[in-house]
Amino acid sequence: MNSDTYHPGPLAQAGYEAAEGGWTLVFTRDLRHPPGKVWAALTEPGQLAAWAPYTADRDLARPGAVTLRMFDGDRTEDMASEVVRAEPPVLLEHTFGPDLLRWELEGTGTGTRLTLRHRVEDRDWLPKVAAGWHICLDVAERLLDGNPITPIRGAAAADFGWSDLNARYAQSFGIPDSGLPEHLKPGGEKP
Repeated sequence: MNSDTYHPGPLAQAGYEAAEGGWTLVFTRDLRHPPGKVWAALTEPGQLAAWAPYTADRDLARPGAVTLRMFDGDRTEDMASEVVRAEPPVLLEHTFGPDLLRWELEGTGTGTRLTLRHRVEDRDWLPKVAAGWHICLDVAERLLDGNPITPIRGAAAADFGWSDLNARYAQSFGIPDSGLPEHLKPGGEKP
């Protein structure tokens, strides 16, 4: 299915906290699917490629080195990463460039409460990261529902409500909205 019909859902439960070496975005979504199904979407390369800003050269369900392939339109970039912890189907922790992603899954009886803790160095990136994950997890939810749409990632997210989400998360976090990152602006260079 085409992503042209996509419109972002309401803001997720999100906040942030100070962390060693930076800040941690705490982003929570309730999904209508059991933890095992959500776990597969977080760890299997084929499923990651259908919703995330990256895929992996192997399943993420076990610790160790991994290469994440980032997508931005026709451009790809390989990033050496590491799965630090994998406790199926409740906890996945891996590096993402200089960042650390910690995915916590809790069964709710009607699905899964997914909490992403994404550590970044610069506080100004928190709303940007929240807006990006918001869109990615909307796409993931459609995939899990059996109604997949084309992944929305990189600069393309600007055409699907990213700027509005970024502004709204910035306001809710009390962080000034610094807009689209330079590397995502037309003609911008990748950092």
